[in-house]
Amino acid sequence: MPRAAPTASASPSPTPAATSTADAPKEGEKVPVDPIGTIDRSHKGEAAPDVSFDDAHDKPTTIAAFKGKPVLVNLWATWCGPCVAEMPTLEKAAATFHVAAISQDKDRGTVSAHFAKKGFTRLQPYLDSKVGLSIAFNASLPTSILYDSTGHEVWRMVGGMDWTTPTAQALLAEAK
Repeated sequence: MPRAAPTASASPSPTPAATSTADAPKEGEKVPVDPIGTIDRSHKGEAAPDVSFDDAHDKPTTIAAFKGKPVLVNLWATWCGPCVAEMPTLEKAAATFHVAAISQDKDRGTVSAHFAKKGFTRLQPYLDSKVGLSIAFNASLPTSILYDSTGHEVWRMVGGMDWTTPTAQALLAEAK
């Protein structure tokens, strides 16, 4: 059975986004909230770790290879429920933003089969079978790290996210 979108109870006062009292949620009214993980900006300005992982053709690469354009690095795995849940939204976001979905699975076949089954064509199946990036970032899954065009971290998102929402688009726009 599909789960309903998360909701929150409205507070007695209007929300800051409300333009008038008519727009404000009524007391006790359930309103949908943007599903979002936790933003961590404590590493802002740090360069990407020099950790090798495999590109879609099993050639070693690093995050530095993406320098010159902003990139959203997403650490995920096929066995991670929240990771799998956010992947379709990352596929959609990849239409307008460079996304490097780097799987922590042990073998390429599992990742490639998952991409084929889901019909992903924009995302490339990067693989970090030694989980070097998860170790370097001290990260749980899913974790997404936004890098600017100079290769410096903007923020980290710990937990899943719907990358098609206005909130997500505003966060991605922070990278230059």
